[in-house]
Amino acid sequence: MTNERLHHTGKVVRNFLLALWALFALFPIFWMVLITFKSDAEMFTTTFAFHPTLENYQAVLFGTNYFKAFLDNIIVSSGAVLVSVLAGVPAAYALARFEFKKKEDLAFTILSFKFAPEILVILPLFMIYQKLGIYDTYFGLIWVYQLITMPLLVWVVRGYFEDISVEIEQAARLDGYRWWEIFYKMLLPLIKPGLVSSALLAFIFAWNSFTFPLLLTSFNVETVTVASLKYIASDTVHYGQMAVAATVAALPEVILALLIQKHLVRGLSFGAVKG
Repeated sequence: MTNERLHHTGKVVRNFLLALWALFALFPIFWMVLITFKSDAEMFTTTFAFHPTLENYQAVLFGTNYFKAFLDNIIVSSGAVLVSVLAGVPAAYALARFEFKKKEDLAFTILSFKFAPEILVILPLFMIYQKLGIYDTYFGLIWVYQLITMPLLVWVVRGYFEDISVEIEQAARLDGYRWWEIFYKMLLPLIKPGLVSSALLAFIFAWNSFTFPLLLTSFNVETVTVASLKYIASDTVHYGQMAVAATVAALPEVILALLIQKHLVRGLSFGAVKG
């Protein structure tokens, strides 16, 4: 009886601590949503008791071109992930299956692109983009986003390919399957959890990018991270409007994570990065 009581008490304490941690982790999101309903006059004079208003939503959603920036962000982020998947999955397979000179050096070079500071390469990229005529274009932004999305996807998917036994492919070849049939019908379904999770993380990193769209775009293309700067006036900061922009910008990431939650959890739990 004593052991059962201790077990029950420990379970209650554990659930209480988890609930406390969840409250701590989610409070910034709650606070951000809360201040979207505050006017500028009550932003610093009230905490939880205030007069709710929809002025911030009206100013952002109907008073500016925020929807244009939102659509631009979807185009460039989705396009960057698509290019990374089309080019990164074969690259990950090659790094996992084939042996060639300086393979690990090449893999580390790809990974190093992710850790390099964006400000380090932005000046030469700016000059190159001006020369090539791809400054302030969707193509230019999708191309430079490969520095953000490609390394993550290649390294995660490479780990999944390395976890798949080579004997599976050899047996399929003996059964008469062609190499592309083996790749698309057997290997891709096996790496699906890792591919989905890494693609989602790559999309989030591309969606939240700030330095590249700030300096490599102007009027034709604008992302939500850059559009949020419009709510910083010369004399004040419209925190309520910035909170609305941030809340709306977070919706695609939250919705995607909920839709592919099963694959995301499995993908982040197994086939971790190897090398």
